[in-house]
Amino acid sequence: MSEATSHVSRYPMARGRCPFDPPPELDRRLREEPVSKVRIWDGGEPWLFTRYEDVRALLADPRVSADSTLEGFPAQSPAVKARPRRAKSFLSMDNPEHAAQRRLLTADFTVKKVERLRPRIQQIVDDLVDDLLSGPNPTDLVQAFALPVPSLVICELLGVPYADRAFFHRISSVTTASAVSPEESRAALEELLDYLAGLVEKKLADPGDDVLSRLAVEQVATAGMTVAEVASMGRLLLVAGHETTANMIALGTAALLEHPDQLAAVRDGDDALVANAVEELLRYLSIVHSGRSRVALEDLEVGGQRIRKGDGLIGADNVANRDPSKFPEPDRLDVTRKARHHVAFGYGVHQCLGQALARVELQVVCRTLYRRIPTLRLAVPLNEVKFKHDMVVYGVHELPVTW
Repeated sequence: MSEATSHVSRYPMARGRCPFDPPPELDRRLREEPVSKVRIWDGGEPWLFTRYEDVRALLADPRVSADSTLEGFPAQSPAVKARPRRAKSFLSMDNPEHAAQRRLLTADFTVKKVERLRPRIQQIVDDLVDDLLSGPNPTDLVQAFALPVPSLVICELLGVPYADRAFFHRISSVTTASAVSPEESRAALEELLDYLAGLVEKKLADPGDDVLSRLAVEQVATAGMTVAEVASMGRLLLVAGHETTANMIALGTAALLEHPDQLAAVRDGDDALVANAVEELLRYLSIVHSGRSRVALEDLEVGGQRIRKGDGLIGADNVANRDPSKFPEPDRLDVTRKARHHVAFGYGVHQCLGQALARVELQVVCRTLYRRIPTLRLAVPLNEVKFKHDMVVYGVHELPVTW
């Protein structure tokens, strides 16, 4: 194949009737035109990769870049493209700069380190379920449970006061909205970076037992890193550390409530089944629904397609996780499926740093919430639930539940 033959349609694409499935057009392209051109908001026409193997090959190739400042990089929205340079994190860097910054945090997110947090995460979840059961019925599961769980966890880990959650939740909702203006997004990010820089300064003077204190003492005070650089790292960890997991908790609950047989299996299953179910939910829902953006640093070939230097590239991991060559009956939610090879956390050197923490949080939630509230159900029909079609990270704005 030398040139794309596909109709160049707008990306991201509209979902169909089932809010848990990727857009039908993505499914068609996976089957018929796995590598094709799409048109994004600024008129750019990046290549879209839909097959599982092609997405993994793309994300692992050192000849493509994650640097969002490069010409041709397919930014997700005008707001994302207009982000201030001081907000750039290692997520948008290439090696060796990416590896150097990521290495500073690796020890904080190892499986062994995260497992030591499991009892505390369990306590947080139990306390919030207690509050649910003693609070109003029906209630919004997002505000009462899904958002507080990862927010409490990441605040304690980083050393960010949980009392400030309304502030960073507001900032996060602005910076992850796909239709927000560049000016609003930039202002929100500057506000958050100023807040975190002030917090790092305080920790330099009076460090605690948390990630930001460690970075302040080890990197700012002794290794020449700037307060602004630590604040930028903190911004990524704080927003990604609560936004993605909160959406998975709420969206995963909605999906299980719509599949009562799968919910029963999770509720009655052992720890191994629960861990397996988390991987299947991550595969089935794939909340990073706008793809993984890259740009070619040189001429190359991926999936049989010739790519030119400077071409924009998007790996559609949500539909790659529905590739039937890797996941038989991919549109069926099956919590017994062995799905850990999914690409919901990305792949390659930029694979999600916090995936071990997200897994433990989701496992504790699945093991606890549905067992302690076995009659949990939606308080409104599914078609009345407001899904996040307008956000960079997919989920639900609210999830009214009762029991």
